[in-house]
Amino acid sequence: MPRSYSPNARRNLLATSADEPFLVAIEITHPDLAVPARFVNDSQNVTITGAEFFATAFNLVLPDDQQDQVPQARLEVDNIGRELTQWLEVSQGGKGAKCRILQVLRSQPDVIEFDMTLDLSELAITNEVVSGALGFKNTLMQSAVTVRYDPSTAPGLW
Repeated sequence: MPRSYSPNARRNLLATSADEPFLVAIEITHPDLAVPARFVNDSQNVTITGAEFFATAFNLVLPDDQQDQVPQARLEVDNIGRELTQWLEVSQGGKGAKCRILQVLRSQPDVIEFDMTLDLSELAITNEVVSGALGFKNTLMQSAVTVRYDPSTAPGLW
């Protein structure tokens, strides 16, 4: 799917030394979260389309585009405070969580230049970071039935 950037964003993408770098923001949603967890990879809080994103350091590796594999991304958020750890404990590891990735310019935080929502899985926590895999569920490789009759599940038939 082609991405359409604003003229200012296109100028920044093509510049060798951009005047204003992109801000990357993430929004983690889950049915057990009353309010989504919102973070921006910057030194100060930013309000994007009316929602405040809290400044914190995180490492985000965007999805790759490799042939014959489902796109995968990786997210690591600094483990500051107890909000994320408490949510992980209550939500049984964050099963069913989604992560929305946004890119904006500081001068125009209400103009979203890049927007992608991915499934958040494989959540792990240490004293330093909360990490997880971002991607899409591979529904084409899921079994259509709960029990399949093959030599391993029904050896008497073979």
